[in-house]
Amino acid sequence: MTVTPDTHPGSVSPSAALSSDRRGSWIPTGGMIATRFMELRRRRGLMGTLVGVTIGIPTIFLAVRLLLHAVDPHSYPAAGGYDIFNHLVVVVLYVFGFIVAATLGCTAGSVDLTDGMFRHLVITGRSRLALYLARIPAGLAIIWSLVAIGFAIVCAVCVFAAPTTLNYQGVSVPAGLSQTGLENWAANHADQVICGFPYDAPIPAGVPCPNGPFGPGGPNVNPAPGSNAGQPTSTDVKAVAIQIARQDYSDYSRFFLKPSTSLMIKTGLWLELEALIGFIVGLGLGSLLGQRTVAVIMMIVLEVIITPISSRAHIPHFINLQRAVVGLATAHLEPGGLSVRIFGGDGPPGAKVASILVPETKLVAVCVILAWLIGWTILGAWRMTTRDA
Repeated sequence: MTVTPDTHPGSVSPSAALSSDRRGSWIPTGGMIATRFMELRRRRGLMGTLVGVTIGIPTIFLAVRLLLHAVDPHSYPAAGGYDIFNHLVVVVLYVFGFIVAATLGCTAGSVDLTDGMFRHLVITGRSRLALYLARIPAGLAIIWSLVAIGFAIVCAVCVFAAPTTLNYQGVSVPAGLSQTGLENWAANHADQVICGFPYDAPIPAGVPCPNGPFGPGGPNVNPAPGSNAGQPTSTDVKAVAIQIARQDYSDYSRFFLKPSTSLMIKTGLWLELEALIGFIVGLGLGSLLGQRTVAVIMMIVLEVIITPISSRAHIPHFINLQRAVVGLATAHLEPGGLSVRIFGGDGPPGAKVASILVPETKLVAVCVILAWLIGWTILGAWRMTTRDA
């Protein structure tokens, strides 16, 4: 006798239904990611802060500069340019971008607990690991977009509203000159070069500084000891100016009217990397602590206090521990075209400025960053999978 299963057309067997149930998978679905994204986006206070810092601060600053320059172009310099790009990137977007990314991460890591929704998520049967991992693309979609918009505004203004003349050491100099071109220009503007450009050797006595602090016919500049004072000829003055220009050319060649395309691309990727680090570490810390306030304070302390100290102070027997700070590793990956160095003061990229940072190879810096990203992801996911519902 043949027994036929008691099924109806279109019905699904229990084994097939069990195999199609993906709630236990650790891979987050698109719906889970979209839900996490909407939960974060609907927090108006948080989103207002993120937009105000990443987009509002640079936009207001540049808008004021554009307005002042339009009203009185002789008193106020151009709104954009290479120098403004450097300071906005390093001082505003880099530091504050990390802080707001960390704030978003701490919020995403603790929002279910603080809102009392963690138990409801667990009883759905979804994998806790998937619930945690879904927060990563959702949060990055927010913070990366905001940082990209703020950086695009900075790049646009700094390129299209750049000055037409380069200001080097307080002297208006044509930009992009070759060494020969700078020497020829210096010979025709000897007084400005002698009195404005830096020079690490004594200038022969008798070479005047017409633009010095005492006006025309003012004192000599760095007269050489024991040299005979006298009225120099125009040929002698031009020779001194050419010598100064030749010595300063390597420094001058690092300054531009506006940032180059390659520099903007590298800087944008570097800022997004900093936002990634801030969000991932904040997410793991928020999940580990189970609440946001203390986690955000700890992230601010890391960025504003611990990182600058560990990056510049050479502490004996703790040098390897200092190299393990992620902020130092990110500083060593800073694009070389920036003239404002992270935690190292202003000035063109060079040996004297770079030596302020604790030495670290780029390979070690990359390994430190990967260790922080992977380590804090594991810690945050572990705490979520082991927390009592």
